[in-house]
Order: sequence, then C-alpha cells, then structure tokens
Amino acid sequence: MAATKRKRRGGLEVQAKKPKRSPKDAGQPAKQADVGTEAEEENRDRIPGPVCKELDKKHVGNYTKMDRKDKLFVINEVCEMKNCNKCIYFEAKKKQDLYMWLSNSPHGPSAKFLVQNIHTLAELKMTGNCLKGSRPLLSFDPAFDDLPHYALLKEFLIQIFSTPRYHPKSQPFVDHVFTFTILDNRIWFRNFQIIEEDAALVEIGPRFVLNLIKIFQGSFGGPTLYENPHYQSPNMHRRVIRSITAAKYRERQQVKDVQKLRKKEPKTILPHDPTADVFVIPAEEKPVEIQWVKPEPKVDLKARKRRIYKRHRKLQQKMSRGSAK
Repeated sequence: MAATKRKRRGGLEVQAKKPKRSPKDAGQPAKQADVGTEAEEENRDRIPGPVCKELDKKHVGNYTKMDRKDKLFVINEVCEMKNCNKCIYFEAKKKQDLYMWLSNSPHGPSAKFLVQNIHTLAELKMTGNCLKGSRPLLSFDPAFDDLPHYALLKEFLIQIFSTPRYHPKSQPFVDHVFTFTILDNRIWFRNFQIIEEDAALVEIGPRFVLNLIKIFQGSFGGPTLYENPHYQSPNMHRRVIRSITAAKYRERQQVKDVQKLRKKEPKTILPHDPTADVFVIPAEEKPVEIQWVKPEPKVDLKARKRRIYKRHRKLQQKMSRGSAK
C-alpha cells in the first residue's frame, strides 16, 4: 500500500513519492529486514520517557499537607505517617508574626515560641560555612540548669538538634556549633563554624531569638505546664507603640492650641516704672554746627596712579620711536 502524505490545513490526501532505490541497495533486502527487526526489539525493551516535562514538575512539586482550618493535632498524624517522633512547626500569622512549635509526637510535651529578630544567611553575608551533612555541636548557657522550665527546654533542644548515634546519614566529623544563650528572658540562637583545632569560631548564620510563650503537656496542646509571665503578644506590642505615638501627637496638638490662644489674647500694657531709668547715664549733647562751605572732593589715589602710569608709558613709546628713526 502506497504511503500517503496529509496536508496541514486538512485538504485532500496526496500520495507521497516513493524513494528511489539505487542498484547497490537492490541486492540487500534481507539485511535491511534483519536491522528492522533488531530495532523493533530494542524499542520494546526500552522504557518510555516522560510524556511532558511539565507533568514531571507537577508530580515533584510541593503540596500542602494540611489545611489552614485544620487543628494542629493533624500534625501528629503526619508525623506518624513519616515515622517521626520530633517535630518543628512554623506558624505564620498576619504575614508579619512567626511562631515556632517544638513537639514530641505524639504524647508530648510541646513548647510554643515567638520567633523575633530573624536574620537570614543572604542578609548577613557571613564568611563562615559548613558541610550540608555534618554533625553540629550543641552549646548551652549555664543558666539553662538554674530553672526547671529551662532545663526541660534544654533536653528538648538536645533531642531535636543533636545527631543520633550511628545514624545512617550522619557524617564522621564535626565542623560547626549551635549555641543557645539566655538573655532578657529569651533564647538567642547562633551558628558558628569551627575553622581551627584551637576552637576558633566564625559565624555562619542564621540568627533568631526565641521568646517562650507556653509549655504544654501534650503534643500541640493539652494542660499548660508553664506560661511565661514576661511575654507580650505582638498585637499588644503594636498597640502600645500606637498609643505612644498617639500621645506624642496629642501633646503637640495641645501645644499648638495653647500658642493660638495666646496670640488671640489682648496684650497687657504695663505702666512705666520710674525706677527703670535710675542707672541710665545720658549722653553728652554736642553743639549743632551748620556747614556753609562745600567739602573738598576726596582724592581717588587709584585713578591718579593710573593716569601717571599712562603718561609714563606714552613717553616711553615716543622715546623708543625716536631712537628707531
């Protein structure tokens, strides 16, 4: 059956021209048939490629694992599906407040923090660096052992950030340190690189501050074990700032109103005090002289010098002309 060729715009089918056979190829029909069968067998064994690159991107892309309306207890189910017993969950509110949950799934306890003063690696541009799979050392402030809630948080952070012993993905070397410091009732986090054997450190980043809100008995909820009395919510903080600025504005307006009232009030004229001129010494009165003669004009010395210079120059020119003749 002759091969056909279809037009692009959907017209009549036109028979394609048969390729011309050379006399050399005429004697090798069997070899061409063998090559064709081998190519078919290879195509059968070959795994077909992806239909479209865009479909692959969709399958690999990120997807939401929980809805905003869902309660945080759903995270325990996700941890159970992934065989995780420790969880760090970041919760953003109002596109300006960031909260961090540290939870021991599924039985608890859990802690909620407000993340403040975040500085990323791109912002800091520090010189330190570390390998991706290296094991970090954990350094804690001695103040963690003074209070029971800080001791609980220390054990929490050790279990979350430390590398488990004989973990298959752990590396056999250490090149950076995580430091946790307590200052101003907050936990300050820093990440440093160990560059020499004498423990010289260079900061890598990022930086952030954890402001403890509550510690719960369960995972993402339950009875409250500890509540931070020094914690102030971001909404309350912004409200205080707005009230301070409003008080300053009202104070400026009151000052302007008082100034306007003072300008409108009639000015009080005080009576003359006779004792005010006691120490005033009157100046000596000079006799009044009437000038009947016209004063002599002032001599302009600069103009006189110019005239003398011009005369001297003309004389020099005449003498030079006479000598030339």
